[in-house]
Amino acid sequence: MPTDTPSRIPRLPFAPMAYLFICPSCGTRSTATERRAGFRNRTRACSTCGFVFLFELLDDYYPAPDAAFFMCDGEGRVTSCGRGSFELTGLGIESVLGRPVNDVLGLDFDDGADEVSKVLEWGVRALSKSVTVNAEGDVPARAVADLFPAYESDGLLLVLTPAR
Repeated sequence: MPTDTPSRIPRLPFAPMAYLFICPSCGTRSTATERRAGFRNRTRACSTCGFVFLFELLDDYYPAPDAAFFMCDGEGRVTSCGRGSFELTGLGIESVLGRPVNDVLGLDFDDGADEVSKVLEWGVRALSKSVTVNAEGDVPARAVADLFPAYESDGLLLVLTPAR
């Protein structure tokens, strides 16, 4: 009896898309073919340090080894500090938690724009923005800011790299 089914399963003409992630706590980069962890509807956690969520990167992005990571909620308040934050600002997480990132870090962007508000409102990235960081009780420092919106929820990731 003839069958219409092929003897082997045809291969898909494309490879599955790989998503790029970065951990704001330890800076570990990872790739995955799924945005979610397993069969559950929860975001991925870091496989290196166990931090509760990762930020998805749309492009290949490599932060500098001395970059400082700050996570903010949908209103621009600091929800967590990651790798390098204390070294850059001298501020611990307990003194900045829940406060507006612009107030805590005294961000003064060279073009005069409020990049934090722009990223939160429009959900777009802002890369390589020159900024002066006037952290509380510290001398002003020049840095380059990269801001990434949180695509799964409201908020953003701010990565500050000290200027060379």
